[in-house]
Amino acid sequence: MKQSIQPIHVEHGPKAGGAYSTVLRAGDFVFVAGQGPLDCETHAILGDTIEDQTRNTLENVGALLRAAGADFCDCVKSTVHLLDIEEFDRFNAVYKEYFSEPRPVRTTVQSGLWHGIKVEIDVIAYKPTWGHSPLCEPGPTQRGLRAREGLSPT
Repeated sequence: MKQSIQPIHVEHGPKAGGAYSTVLRAGDFVFVAGQGPLDCETHAILGDTIEDQTRNTLENVGALLRAAGADFCDCVKSTVHLLDIEEFDRFNAVYKEYFSEPRPVRTTVQSGLWHGIKVEIDVIAYKPTWGHSPLCEPGPTQRGLRAREGLSPT
């Protein structure tokens, strides 16, 4: 079974800051470790508001998904840690820009996070190693791509 678990090399994107993998492929699934709003080079926290930090966090998640050949539309599960659950609605408004229907199942909890970080997100994506993903529409109209390009997500 171990042979079917593959670490994904990430040239441009978040790197593991501890004894864990940042992104792994296990069969047709891609697992992305919890990401925060950190600059990939300096590890500085990007953004002061929950909206900015959510956007920067999801950009880091997206970089890791793309390194594994997946995108936001392939995601089937996410776990979100918020420093302040009272900011949920503001977080959720940004989160919706990145995930198309059907959106992944999600667990959101309030957690004590590292100093200055307001949000951490991990995801699991289903991306077959061959063929087209059943969750994604082909082409550049995927919601995640449109959001990154500053376009309307619909």
